[in-house]
Amino acid sequence: MTEQESGRRSNGRRLTPYRQWQQGEGIPISEGSYVADLYTLEVVPWARTGQRGAFVNLAGQEQDDAYVLEIAPGQQTEVLHHLFEATAYVLEGRGATTFWQEGQPKQTVEWQRGSLFSPPLNAFYQHFNLDGQRPARLFAVTNAPMVMNMFRNPGFVFDDRYVFDDRYDGRDDYFADTGHSTSAREWQTNFVADLRAFQLVDNPGRGVGNARMGFSLSDNQMAAHMSQFPPGTYKQAHWHGVGAHVIILGGQGYSLLWFEGEERRKVDWKDGSVLSPREREYHQHFNTGQGPARYLALRLGNLDTQHRQMVEDWSGGREGSSFYSGIPYDAEDPAIYEQYV
Repeated sequence: MTEQESGRRSNGRRLTPYRQWQQGEGIPISEGSYVADLYTLEVVPWARTGQRGAFVNLAGQEQDDAYVLEIAPGQQTEVLHHLFEATAYVLEGRGATTFWQEGQPKQTVEWQRGSLFSPPLNAFYQHFNLDGQRPARLFAVTNAPMVMNMFRNPGFVFDDRYVFDDRYDGRDDYFADTGHSTSAREWQTNFVADLRAFQLVDNPGRGVGNARMGFSLSDNQMAAHMSQFPPGTYKQAHWHGVGAHVIILGGQGYSLLWFEGEERRKVDWKDGSVLSPREREYHQHFNTGQGPARYLALRLGNLDTQHRQMVEDWSGGREGSSFYSGIPYDAEDPAIYEQYV
């Protein structure tokens, strides 16, 4: 990373409040569009959490960010509390997280490899590794950059005590309820025990054999969706707004990334890889493995359900959207298919 302690980048531009805070955390920062392996990404002691961590800042943007948190065998994090949202995916290990509002009873949910959850806004929480032999590793996507740059005061972001009881009321089944469908391919829940075992719904608009499910967690604005496509196939090329972190859950293959009129870049992926296209950057995912490829996209969301439905029902080539655009198979560059074959 090229930032300097003076608070300016090497090119002379002043650091944003978010970047200044991030630099002060003293942990590694991965940038670019792609991280090959989150399981082996270098992590170092992170004082704020009491464990080890690293930032993942992809796609050259400050709308959302991500971090990897590793919890030592049998250990726990410090108590965490912040005025930004986070969606956490368990890369490996088994453990538990305790949640509470100030002055209210605590609730604990146990998690494992493949679990997905989102701490309620501004609630207190603490992660525990229940395995005394192996570390646990979590990957979380947050909207911290937007919140930090809006308030420009880390003390307020981490120390404000306002209770959002409309988001989290502490009811007994808050994390135990398995959730319910809100539309054909959207699921409302506060905890998913195992994403790899979660049943998806056919989504032919993205290609033959494609399946999908979107998730809304803890009444937060951050969103997620999971997609799967069969061997011997690839997704339609498309672009959308910035900030989607695509984590590979299973299978192997590659993705192409490009802006219109520019040369395509190829990145190979496997379980544990993550990529994040830039604003309006075309991307296309290709399954080269023997079985289905499944991925999870953690991203900024939109509480407008009509807007979510429009995106969910999108099919390649729809005109008139400033948020999402795709290339139908019959309109793509033939070289893409030739490369895949």
